[in-house]
Amino acid sequence: MKTKQMNTLARRKDGFEGEKIITLPQHLHENILNHHYPLFPLYVTQLGYFPNANGHFRERPYGCQDNILIYCLKGKGGYVIGDKCFEVNANQFFILPATDESIRYWSDPELPWTIYWVHFTGPSITKFNHSLNLNSQRGPQRITLNAKAIDLWHTMYQSLEDGYTFDNLCNTNFCLHNFIATFLFPDKHEDSEEKHDKNLVGVTIKYMHANLNKKITVEEMASRQNLSSSRFSNLFRKATGMPPNDYFIYLRMQKACELLDEQEARIKCVAGCLGYDDPYYFSRLFKKHIGVSPEKYRISSRTASYNPALRIAVG
Repeated sequence: MKTKQMNTLARRKDGFEGEKIITLPQHLHENILNHHYPLFPLYVTQLGYFPNANGHFRERPYGCQDNILIYCLKGKGGYVIGDKCFEVNANQFFILPATDESIRYWSDPELPWTIYWVHFTGPSITKFNHSLNLNSQRGPQRITLNAKAIDLWHTMYQSLEDGYTFDNLCNTNFCLHNFIATFLFPDKHEDSEEKHDKNLVGVTIKYMHANLNKKITVEEMASRQNLSSSRFSNLFRKATGMPPNDYFIYLRMQKACELLDEQEARIKCVAGCLGYDDPYYFSRLFKKHIGVSPEKYRISSRTASYNPALRIAVG
């Protein structure tokens, strides 16, 4: 999302229906750190869940002393840290490291995000971020449905909702480390079934890449994995956030952008290279997903550094 668009967002002051949020008193951590420093190298300061957060906008002109982890479950949004702007889509997370740079983040006005988020800090937060290379340039990271992190979030929330006892605070902050690990090292937290599903989707995506010039049906893709169409589609959507047909179209449109950038071929030839017999249908599809017609895209790519509104992981 462009900054100009971001500035037009309606900023919501009230909460969101179904939201959950807890902010811990600052003096609580000060007291705990004074007496139990070794147990709290990191600790939660805030955590929340915003479903369908239409109008969500947060600006921190002087940065934040906490790390902020935001996990986008559905919808999309964006953020700016310093002079870097990023778009965030479903099945992505990002960590804003503790910083004095200005920060802004927001929910997309047309497709509001649903997010789980946690603020955390600690006496060695700067060293923690340096050791894990958590910096403002990292950008959003794609992740399959992180059910374990969601369970851990609810465990932390319930512990704090039950009261700020020493046991509850310890449990919350011990869970915090595991919660962070599920995002930074996701392959270490997958069970055998999840790994199988991930491999299945990876194989299918490679097959899509190799056959961009053909018409591939969901039934064909499912058959290659010995699955029913519905089972296959559910697994694929869970892993990528998109139905297999939509994902295949996005791959084709990405390839179309490459061909338009690199070649002088007519639009009809580009369409043919991607298996579209009707160039007019191809042009309509291209405009729907990229935002401009193939002709305008080609002109824009020659005259400026054009950045299409197409951002998905493809491998």
